[in-house]
Amino acid sequence: MSDIPVIRFEDVSKIYPLPAGDVVALDRVSLTVERGEFIAVMGPSGSGKSTLLNLMGCLDVPTSGKIYLSGKDISGMNDDELTRLRRDQIGFVFQQFNLIPLLSALENVEFPVVLTPDREKSRERAVEMLRAMDLEEELYTHKPSELSGGQQQRVAIARALVNDPALILCDEPTGNLDTKTGTAIMNLLAEENRKGKTIVMVTHDPKVAEYAHRLIQIVDGRLV
Repeated sequence: MSDIPVIRFEDVSKIYPLPAGDVVALDRVSLTVERGEFIAVMGPSGSGKSTLLNLMGCLDVPTSGKIYLSGKDISGMNDDELTRLRRDQIGFVFQQFNLIPLLSALENVEFPVVLTPDREKSRERAVEMLRAMDLEEELYTHKPSELSGGQQQRVAIARALVNDPALILCDEPTGNLDTKTGTAIMNLLAEENRKGKTIVMVTHDPKVAEYAHRLIQIVDGRLV
């Protein structure tokens, strides 16, 4: 099982039809992400980085081509199947944190597990993840608005990891953080990668990209 790639793109294109003409966001991209890799995706604004990440995360479907996640062809899946796949196999970390404002830090991390058969263990697992992220225990009951950017990103990473996904997708994970906090966050992600997690990260920052083992450059929807 372990030699099946986490992701495989075969000739994948994504085209957005617009009144002024079609926009080709991805142009016949073929790509393999092996288990345990740490990949940085870089490219100019509008080059297709976010589209690539959204397709990897089953948040969008390709116009043409095939995408395989852990060997499964996702093109024939319905919305429910894609939702389950996202929940069980993929963790997302965003620049904007995307935490639920009304929930505490602990409840935010617990939220994805509450929807799974393992929910009895959800609180335990959420605490374990926040500890791994070095978040002080007195902050567990705080709402996102009461936390700093770095603390919110720690909560967001804990939430991404709580279901023990095969794949973590990060979109500019340090984009809203100062350098020192950004470095701390990248060290946490690098540690998760050392533990065996597969990470694909979009970044515009060459220093952040240095944490990855492989760099993918994308220009005008094509890998270069």
